[in-house]
Amino acid sequence: MKRKKIHVKGTQIILFQQNEQDYISLTDIARHKDSERTDYILQNWMRRRYTIEFLGLWEKLYNENFKSIEFDGFKNQAGLNSFSLTPKRWIEKTNAIGIISKSGRYGGGTYAHKDIAFEFASWISPEFKLFLIKEFQRLKEEESERLKLGWDIKRNLAKINYQVHTDAVQEHLIPKKITKQQARFVYASEADVLNKALFGMVAKEWRDSNPKAKGNMRDHATVAQLVCLSNLESLNAVFIREGTSQFERLLKLNEIAIIQMKSLSDNPSIKKLKN
Repeated sequence: MKRKKIHVKGTQIILFQQNEQDYISLTDIARHKDSERTDYILQNWMRRRYTIEFLGLWEKLYNENFKSIEFDGFKNQAGLNSFSLTPKRWIEKTNAIGIISKSGRYGGGTYAHKDIAFEFASWISPEFKLFLIKEFQRLKEEESERLKLGWDIKRNLAKINYQVHTDAVQEHLIPKKITKQQARFVYASEADVLNKALFGMVAKEWRDSNPKAKGNMRDHATVAQLVCLSNLESLNAVFIREGTSQFERLLKLNEIAIIQMKSLSDNPSIKKLKN
């Protein structure tokens, strides 16, 4: 577990995450009140009936393995002069997860889920609680900004890698000339006529060749190919109105696609669109 630190009113507070939940050191919070009697302060807080009820309610909300019978026993004794309770005893008897007791010279002590830690801080001092919440929120905002920055860096690297990849395969983007035998094949949709003219394959052939790819072949097309495809769609509409057969249209569209892709691949305006 990676520990983090914040400073509240001159007191260092240790935090860590467990199961994606934030835990804050109750020992450090108690140190703000009395640095030499942190265990006594914690026990004093835990013997209160209100504290027991709050801890029990939190566990019932978030802990399906919480032992309610043992909790009822503590609740019935809470507030009596003879009653005392330590964090370790609470955890062992009720199977609590909201409070954690850690041993060790470094990082040892009692920790609690942030909901419970803020409640304890309020008992220590309402002012201290407000400053604790403020510093905690500042830490979470900084973490969020770092994650966002990391995502932006990854996105930009992906764009750079994409550019390197497209430059490397540029020579393979120019469509191959379709033979008359291939053109004689009757295609069920005009979309596949355009796909064959530009990409050299129909949608089903592309899916069969790329079973793990998301989307369709046009989703993976380059900017130059998409510009060319738009032009081919307009020209194909004209050819259809003129009554040109699918066989002749496919040959014409393929020739145009070859010419346009040679031109578009080196077009500076297209290269700007990639960025």
